[in-house]
Formats: sequence, C-alpha cells, structure tokens
Amino acid sequence: MHPHAGQPPLVPCRAQGPGTELFIVEGESAAGAVARVRDEAFQAVLALRGKPLNALRAPRGRVAGHAFFAALSTALGVPLGGDGTASPARYERLVLLMDPDADGIHCGALVVAFLHRWMPFLLDRRCVEIVRPPWGEVVPTDGSEPALAWSDGELKALAAARAAGAVARRFRGLAALDAALLARTCVAPATRRAHAVTQADAAEIIVLLGE
Repeated sequence: MHPHAGQPPLVPCRAQGPGTELFIVEGESAAGAVARVRDEAFQAVLALRGKPLNALRAPRGRVAGHAFFAALSTALGVPLGGDGTASPARYERLVLLMDPDADGIHCGALVVAFLHRWMPFLLDRRCVEIVRPPWGEVVPTDGSEPALAWSDGELKALAAARAAGAVARRFRGLAALDAALLARTCVAPATRRAHAVTQADAAEIIVLLGE
C-alpha cells in the first residue's frame, strides 16, 4: 500500500476480517514499539502524525484529503460515510492506543469524533476500543515487582505508601515502556485495559470538544 503524503504507512498483519484489530497510535516511535510486540497474525498498526482534523463540521472534501483519515479509510477498506455493508471493514476492531496525557486524550477524542460522523457503524457495533496505558510505576527498594499506576494521582499515592527510597517513574510515551510491559498492559487482548466506545461515549466526547 502506498502511504499518503506525510502519513506513515500501515504496518499490516497477515489476516483480515474476524478476530483482527488495527491499532491507532501517536507517532512513528510508538508505532515501532507496538509493531515489535504485537501478534503479526492479527494485529496491524497505523501511526497518527500530529493532531488530526476535527472532522465533526469539516466539509467532506477536507476530511477526505486529510492524510491520516484517508490512510485510515484505506486501511479499513471503508469509504467516508460507509455503513460497512457494501464494504465490510478489513479489521474487526479498531484499537485507539494513545499516550495517557492531555495531547493523547485529545487525539483519541478527535479520532472518535471522526468515526461518529463518518463511520458510525463501527461505534454502533462496538468495534472501537480505547486502551489505557499505564501512567508510571513505583520501583521498591527491596527488588520486588514495581507497582503500576494509571494516573498521576495514583502514582503519587503509591509512592507515598511505599517504603522510603522507592522510586516513582513517569512513563514518557509508549516507546518508553519495557517491551514485555507494553505487550501485557496495552497490546495483548486478554490483559490490556480496554473500553469499548459507544455512541453515548462519543456524545460526551463531542461535548468536551466544544461541539
């Protein structure tokens, strides 16, 4: 597949259809990290470069010409406004795996807004998931297993509850995660923290975007 101008190419998986999933991540470093630990049989990866367009009110031509949305539409095999009937999506699930900071949350919200307007059938069928990566970890001094935190408040609370000398470490993006930790907490379907996005979720996100 030829990449769209300014858009990193799709990292495909071997299969299509039932059981497959397409990860959307922020940037090529995150895409590389996820691609190294994903299961090549059923997990594909597409990187988002920068914040996407707010597609809720943008005209069709502008959305269609947006590098990331064009690449996503091509990867899914679904045209803008498609209902998944004439052109079934090539992947069963779309997995949004963004950094757990303000920029990542905003990027995820903008992708959901695009899906709500232009591919709502994916939300109707609960084919879209948001995965929450760990925010950081507290490493004990006794060599025991680090404790993971999923928010800044949780990281500070864990650090305060641990013995003196425990080190609190904030993860700086997916690429900073140890490969085994990334696979377990973000990529493997059985162990990642995932939430299926509904139309009700999309409605809340649209309010947050000011629409």
